[in-house]
Amino acid sequence: MGTKIYVGRLPSSATDSQLKDLFAPHGTVQSATVIMDKFTGQSRLFGFVEMSTAEEAKQAIAALNGAQLGGRTLTVNEAKPKEERSHGGPGGNRGLAVDVSKGILGTDRTTPTSTAGTSAAGALQVILQLA
Repeated sequence: MGTKIYVGRLPSSATDSQLKDLFAPHGTVQSATVIMDKFTGQSRLFGFVEMSTAEEAKQAIAALNGAQLGGRTLTVNEAKPKEERSHGGPGGNRGLAVDVSKGILGTDRTTPTSTAGTSAAGALQVILQLA
């Protein structure tokens, strides 16, 4: 496994092959990926390149950090490890302050009311009131 490099401030038109071609003069590129938004399909304006050795990665970072691509100044550095993220999932606590013993959001209501509204938070309030 090689050394992964973060490439930020990419132009929206950048492609995987352009990214690979940009890094190829600095060593063997194992992979090059422009990160795309899963909903819009548009570039998120950053990507990752994996070089075959740490030395090649260091040389590429030194040569390309601050370089221009499509009129934009690139930010190039060693990628940080991906952090574990809690996705919450269905029914996950999304930061709502809920204490069931006190009712909904710190109130003492224990029966549903019609003031909850139709938002997701309102629906959650009704469900928790019924619990």
